[in-house]
Amino acid sequence: MFGLTTTHQFHLYSKSTDMRKGFNGLCGLIQNDLSTSPTNGSVYIFINKTRDKVKLLHWSGSSFILYYKRLESGTFEIPYYDEQVDSISITYSQLVLLIDGISITNISRRKRYKSAAKNV
Repeated sequence: MFGLTTTHQFHLYSKSTDMRKGFNGLCGLIQNDLSTSPTNGSVYIFINKTRDKVKLLHWSGSSFILYYKRLESGTFEIPYYDEQVDSISITYSQLVLLIDGISITNISRRKRYKSAAKNV
């Protein structure tokens, strides 16, 4: 079951990651490289050097959840980013497309209505 929604914030770690890392190793990358807390509710996405494995780490409020996907063929496409940054913020829609193997670099969004009222 994929328990992630549009209400979450998603951060793609920009460096290749050793997929042997578990909960503690990935938390260390978040704390040391991104200078943030892994328990802040965001979802952190890690992709290996050959781009055929992806891990998502999420703090659910009382424990960590680790999602892991390995491709038998093909690769995950990483969006273009500035190499000086340590992570890239992506939307839930972009995450789903990335996981499903759909290119997210040349996608254009059509104009949609946005309410002027703020969500309270």
